[in-house]
Amino acid sequence: MNTKAVSYRDENTSLTGFLACDDADRNRRPGILVVHGGAGLDEHAKRRALQIAGLGYVAFACDMYGDGVAGNRERVMASINELRDDPARLCRRAQAGLEVLSSHPLVDGRLAAVGYCFGGMTVLQLARSGIDLAGVASIHGSLKTTRAAKPESLKAKVLVCHGALDPHVPTAEVAAFADEMNAARADWQLIVYGGAMHGFTHENADGSKIPGVAYNVRAAARSSTALRQFFAEIFGLEH
Repeated sequence: MNTKAVSYRDENTSLTGFLACDDADRNRRPGILVVHGGAGLDEHAKRRALQIAGLGYVAFACDMYGDGVAGNRERVMASINELRDDPARLCRRAQAGLEVLSSHPLVDGRLAAVGYCFGGMTVLQLARSGIDLAGVASIHGSLKTTRAAKPESLKAKVLVCHGALDPHVPTAEVAAFADEMNAARADWQLIVYGGAMHGFTHENADGSKIPGVAYNVRAAARSSTALRQFFAEIFGLEH
């Protein structure tokens, strides 16, 4: 597996992403954008990119904050607030990563995106914007939005994997999201994992620092299976 850091830009913001690809296989294939959680482009996001590349895709874990932000809590929180409150800017930042991914010589033009926590919110907002992706998957991501999808506006298929005990995404928000997707006549699916809280794929989740966050081995494994099947479906790779 070949991995490398990739420098790129979103207007005046310098960004550094993480590319993973089995380039011993020279066949062209779909590309998957991986959007990190609130902490920034960390080992969790990089491991997810490696896992996805291991399934036979080109994976690019993008940087949503900019160089030097991850690890600085004050700057991280400022970046989250700025991007969350400006959906157009949020989508543009993610699209900068998609441009890096689509330019890779082994990507065949087919693209999808998966996001975790903050990244889940990001990929859903990309879908709501009408971007032409095969699909987006939100894993324990926020579901609420100030820019709801309009009827027939979603081109991407949508997968949401949600923890039933997630206090950061209450049941009312889940119901509102379902209503939104139905009103938009989207091709969508929602999987709810019993016993799972927010951040259930994060092996080192520390609920003492962020209440309501906990790793759940069953939900993590089941969401990985669901994601693999989702990608196979949207790219026509099911057997």
